[in-house]
Amino acid sequence: MSMHALDDQHFDHDLATIRIKNLRLRTHIGIKEDEIKNRQDVVINAVIRYRADKAVEFNHIEQALNYRTITKQVIALVEDHRFLLLERMTREVLDLIMSHEPVLTAQVEIDKPHALRFSDSVSITLSETREPRRPR
Repeated sequence: MSMHALDDQHFDHDLATIRIKNLRLRTHIGIKEDEIKNRQDVVINAVIRYRADKAVEFNHIEQALNYRTITKQVIALVEDHRFLLLERMTREVLDLIMSHEPVLTAQVEIDKPHALRFSDSVSITLSETREPRRPR
């Protein structure tokens, strides 16, 4: 995939983008009897944006958004709960990510592989934005 060239006016140089790619988990998801009894694969992708100026300046983990912590929380949420709908699971993962105060925007896509015959997967995507707080 090629990126379009943008001049500096299009970038906010203090915003970092974290991408969690293809987090493969197993959970109870669905409404059919076999889905209720058996865990199924889901694949989670998330895009998280936060203001990273302090992390860049000071180079300390305490100044950065800890994506490892977020990922562990997502794993626990998804693997330890049952979901009837993919929409509900996606919303709960998004809410968990947005509960971290530094997060300005997040987008979560969750795929349910082999949910439909003749299809690789079905996915739901949800996103949320909060007003950025400018440093004083």
